[in-house]
Order: sequence, then C-alpha cells, then structure tokens
Amino acid sequence: MSNLSPNEIQGRIILLKSIAIFKDLDIDLLNELAGALTPKSIATNEILFEKGDKDYALYLIVSGQVKVHSGDHVFAHFSKNQYIGEYSLVDSTPRSASITAVEPTELLRLDQYTFFALMAKRPEISQAMLKGLVLRLRDYNKLEAELTQKNIEIERQTLVLEEQRAELEALNTTKDKFFAIIAHDLKNPFSTVLGLSELLAREFETFDSESLRNFITQIYKYSNNTFNLLENLLQWSMLQTGRMPLRPKFVDLKSIIAENVDLLSGNATNKGITIETELCDECTAYVDTNQITTVVRNLLSNAIKFTSADDKIWIRVKPQDDFWLVSITDSGIGISEHDQKKLFLIDSNPTTIGTSQETGTGLGLILCREFVERNGGEIWVESSLGKGSTFKFIIPKSDKTESNSE
Repeated sequence: MSNLSPNEIQGRIILLKSIAIFKDLDIDLLNELAGALTPKSIATNEILFEKGDKDYALYLIVSGQVKVHSGDHVFAHFSKNQYIGEYSLVDSTPRSASITAVEPTELLRLDQYTFFALMAKRPEISQAMLKGLVLRLRDYNKLEAELTQKNIEIERQTLVLEEQRAELEALNTTKDKFFAIIAHDLKNPFSTVLGLSELLAREFETFDSESLRNFITQIYKYSNNTFNLLENLLQWSMLQTGRMPLRPKFVDLKSIIAENVDLLSGNATNKGITIETELCDECTAYVDTNQITTVVRNLLSNAIKFTSADDKIWIRVKPQDDFWLVSITDSGIGISEHDQKKLFLIDSNPTTIGTSQETGTGLGLILCREFVERNGGEIWVESSLGKGSTFKFIIPKSDKTESNSE
C-alpha cells in the first residue's frame, strides 16, 4: 500500500466498485483489496491465459483491449475499466476460454489465494460478495425472462413468416395457372374460331348450306366455351385480388336452378339430354345470389359435358339440418378415386374430355369450391369410374355467413 499514491488507490477502488460483488464494500475493505492487486502487462497478441488453464484470478483492465476467444472464434472484446473472471475467485475450475491482447494492455490481478486470505481476515467481504452474487443472479433471471419473451416473439414471427410463405406459394400457383389458361385454353379456341371465320369469309360461296351450318355450329360452340371460360377467369381474378365482396341475402334456390336449367337447356338438347329436378316447396337460402348461380351453372355445365347423349341429369335439393343439400347427378364416365382428391385443387386439378369431346380447365370447380366455402358451406363429389358422378354442396338456410359478408 505504501508504494501506491492516493490517486492510484482511488483509481483501483473505482475499478473495484464497477464489479457487482465489490460495489457495496465499505471504503476500508476496498482499500485493502486495492492494495492486494498486482499489476500485469501484456503486449499485442500476447496470451493472458488459455482455455483450460488453472488461472484462478480476477483481472481488471486499466488500459488497452483484450479478446475472449476459443481458437479463431471470438466471443467478445473487453477494454478499459472492464474486468474478466470474477467467478474464478471462488470457482476453481479451468478457464472456459482464452484471453489474448488486441493491443498493449495494462491489467490488475487479484488471485484466489490472496482473495481467500482477505476473506479469512475480513468476513464482511464474504457477505458483500454473496450479496453481489445474489444481485447478479437476479439480473440473470431477469435476462432469462426477457430472452424467453424474445424467443416467444421470434416463434410468433416465424409462424407469420411461414403463413406468408404459404400465401406466396399459393399466389405463385395461382399465377402459373392463370398464365397456363391464357397461353393454352384461351389461345386454342380463339385460333379455331378465327380459322373457321377466315375460311367462311374467304370461300363462303363454295360451301353448301349443311357445311355452313356445321361451321357456324362449331364457331358458336367454341365461342360459347371461350365466353364461359373468360367469365370464370374474370370471377376468379376478382376473388384473388379481393375485389369480389360477399353480399348474402335470402334467395329462392328454385329460381336459381330454373334460371340455369333454362340457360343451358340448348346445350342439353343438342346432346338429347333431359334435365330432371326434385326440389322442395320452400328452398330459401341465405347466400350471395351471383356466386351460388355460378356454382350451379358450372356443375350443371359439367354434368352436360360428361353425360352421354339421350341420357338424364338429376338436380335435387333436400333439407339437411340448418342447410340445403344440393346435388347434381350425371350418368357419365365417372371420376377415379385418385382424381377426386385433386378435383378442387388449383395446383393439381385434373381435366377430362367430355362425351362429345368437350374440353375444360378445371377452373370452374375451383370457383365452385371458393364460392361455396365463402357462403358458409361445403362441396364434394361422389363418383365411380363408368357409373357417373354426383356433385353435392350444402349452403345455409339462414344467416350463417353474416360475419364474412364484408
């Protein structure tokens, strides 16, 4: 102590009070500890101690900078007025990391032997040290709670990111389907219509009335199919961009079915198909009229497409608890169990050629699912290969979709 100036003692005390286990010691104890510190100098890149060393001491940095590392991996840097290894004073385990000087560094060392000797002489040091360790433990508990909360927040953000990733994948699938329809299913019928129209315009006088009728029939068929596809595509794009609000109201299902039967009766008549209905006397449902009209039109159009000539299609409506069960049955080629699982999925929707070589994109069924589910219902198919298909959906009798009718 006699070799140290008052300023040196004061500087050491300030350093000691920056350490939690010493900060509450009285001035006399701090003076004794300050006098027990021994100076230590290390040059740039000089090792203070290595991982695994049994160097049981506390180091206070007076000037310079050191790094804490294991091999080439650096955990942290410590510099002026910081300290290293307070637990080594009481914990006689080998060092868990290496310390190397980043620049010339001056330190003060308090070794375990000297510290224990002081504690034996002054029991107050043990009490103050215990208090400091308890405070540090509380800090760690607080930090652990904060880290737990941060982890919960990270998990929540991860879930949000996963949902956004799934949405982006769905949007990409939708985009791919959209371009596929434009590139193939719209281009081909337009090409056919243009070709037939050009032929008629150029060589009209060379064709007899039967040939002209056949050309016009083909143009009508392709134009009608393309129009239906465009209408579905428009509705689908409006759904994907959130521009189709749900507007449910009480509506008579019989009128929706009658309207669609009348609209598609020409297609059915051309194939000699009869459409039969079994409806309830009162079939009032709470739905968006336009959306359910699209569902019935698409399902009936598909039934006509896959029903053989001179056969029948049945449309039935029955009550089922708080819903109406609507079913449209054809006697067509049927759907395999494997394809049934993919019918309403945009990324794997199978398409089949109709009994009169009609083609489609599968987009109509995807729209049906979207519209039925938006109106608070469900849709499914019951089918066997060679035995026809029955498409069924349920929609609410009363206000089941009020919370979705934004």
